[in-house]
Amino acid sequence: MRKKYLLLFFVISCFILGSVCAVKPMTASASAVSEIAMELSTETVLKEGNADARLPMASTTKIMTALIIVEDCNLDEVITVPDQAVGVEGSSIYLQKGEQIDIRDLLYGLMLRSGNDSATALAIHHSGSVEKFVEVMNARAKNIGAGSTNFTNPSGLPDNDHYTTARDLCKIACYAMKNTTFKEVVSTRSHKGKFRTYANKNKMLYSYDGANGVKTGYTVKAGRCLVSSAERNGMDVVTVVLNCPDMYERSKALLDDAFENYKLLNLSENTVFSAGTVLCSLQKPYKLVVKYSGELNYKIIPIADNKKIKKGDLAARLEIYDSNGLIFNENLYSI
Repeated sequence: MRKKYLLLFFVISCFILGSVCAVKPMTASASAVSEIAMELSTETVLKEGNADARLPMASTTKIMTALIIVEDCNLDEVITVPDQAVGVEGSSIYLQKGEQIDIRDLLYGLMLRSGNDSATALAIHHSGSVEKFVEVMNARAKNIGAGSTNFTNPSGLPDNDHYTTARDLCKIACYAMKNTTFKEVVSTRSHKGKFRTYANKNKMLYSYDGANGVKTGYTVKAGRCLVSSAERNGMDVVTVVLNCPDMYERSKALLDDAFENYKLLNLSENTVFSAGTVLCSLQKPYKLVVKYSGELNYKIIPIADNKKIKKGDLAARLEIYDSNGLIFNENLYSI
């Protein structure tokens, strides 16, 4: 009998120790299940990990909801809160039945306080119903190039058919951050409107130098999700982490890596190049993300007979190389 108890104790001890050893300690910059960092203006990918995995994204969904409202609605319009927007599940700005409020205060409540009730009210105002608004969300996502995304609601509440990828969500965020009104909303630390006053829950705005957005998210199914944006030295970087327990620290690590290793190179249409005896230039300005380390080399390749070229004619091609090969290739025109 004593041997049986000893054997049982040994088995239980091994199980407990094995379970403890199987749990890895969380580090300050533990990777997300899916993550990506992009330069905003060019959407150049600076770092990624499992970025095409389809995952739930919780309240980062509201980036698309806010973008549609900003693009399509009069933010000063005052509406009556619809019944469907009262008592909505999850995070809330506690809208009351029959309450009067303007679209601007609903929008700030959506992005600063993550109000699911605000999302419902805005969706119904825009499209007449949540279902119709979801159709607009999906169409707008496809137009932006987020082909692996599907929305079933405007707030991010759990649904098996509600998903995105880190890459898609970053594209949506980059597109949205180019809208000055959207950027103003998500970079605001506190908002005092005509009807409501809010403080922004996004801790990045208070803890990371240059942070200017954009949205937090959490559900049990999605885990902790964060879309961040920051600007330093004229370069904007957007990051997405999905299902990341330490979402703030990981986002900061991705942003630090981007700003430490990359810079934005502006190629002006006023820069003059020489293709043999012909002076030429680009037709428009371009932006190019390059590494701080390493050299850039360029070639000018004439593609026309110099004697027959007139002003405005295609004269040459400009090629720029880094250590990994060709990174830029555009036409030059005679000036």
